[in-house]
This record gives sequence, structure tokens and C-alpha cells, in this order.
Amino acid sequence: MIGEGREDQKQNDLFFVCGLIEYIARKTKNRRSVVVNSIGKEGMKHIYDYADVYHCENIDKLNDEFTVEYHISVGQYDNLSKAKYRIPTHWEIGKVYKRLIIDVATATNSDYIDTLMVVFNSWIVEEIDNYNSSMFFESPSYLFESYKAGYALA
Repeated sequence: MIGEGREDQKQNDLFFVCGLIEYIARKTKNRRSVVVNSIGKEGMKHIYDYADVYHCENIDKLNDEFTVEYHISVGQYDNLSKAKYRIPTHWEIGKVYKRLIIDVATATNSDYIDTLMVVFNSWIVEEIDNYNSSMFFESPSYLFESYKAGYALA
């Protein structure tokens, strides 16, 4: 059947939003929580609802527009310069967050945006942001179980 095994459109929209959050955070040198909280739940919902349109835009243009619209100033957080190894792309990290958010939303019977707000404000972001560790390479089930436990499982 055509389309079998393809990602659901709303999951793809979530992936775009997560990748965009990562991109804006890197460009503005902010923690991911700063970006998410600056945009706010309603702003995140808007971006998610129009992700199919926004994904056609130049990501630098979106970065410029959203940093102005949501008053995201340049910060001091720079996890990229601390990396000793290959830095994953913003899309690779977006996929990590997308999978985790879907797992948490499914387990808690929450919508994606509510879950996104909680996950990006949780302890696990610092672990995923440390590109000298292997946390962002871990399996989705490991990340989910660690998230539920409240710490990185051994």
C-alpha cells in the first residue's frame, strides 16, 4: 500500500518544530527551554499548526522572524563549542526530541505541544545537549525510560 510505514503528518510537523527549536537555540546561544518558554505554548501551537507551511521557508528567515516576534535575545549558552566530537545537526536532534515527545505524550495521554513544553523544560535536555556523551545517540526506548526515571539509566 502506498504510504505504508510513512510518518504521520502531525509527527512530521512535530519533527519540524523540534528541529526549529534546536536551530533557534543554537543561533541565539540559548538553552532550549529559553527558546520554548519565550515562544510560549500558544506560539508553539501556532508554529506546529502551520509547520507544513513553515517548512517551505528558509530556516534562517524563520529564525530571524521568530527571534524578533518572540523577543528571543542572544544568550551565553554554547554547547557546540564544548563538543569534542561530531556535532549532530539540528534535524538529527529534532528527531531525538520528536521521538521522546511522542513516547511521553502517548504514555501520559497528552497532546504534543503540552508534552513538548514539559520535555524541553526537563532535566533530560541538558543530557541530550552534551555532545560529549552518548545520550543523543541512545535508543528512543532508553531515552523514554530514563526520562520516566528522572535520571540517565545505567
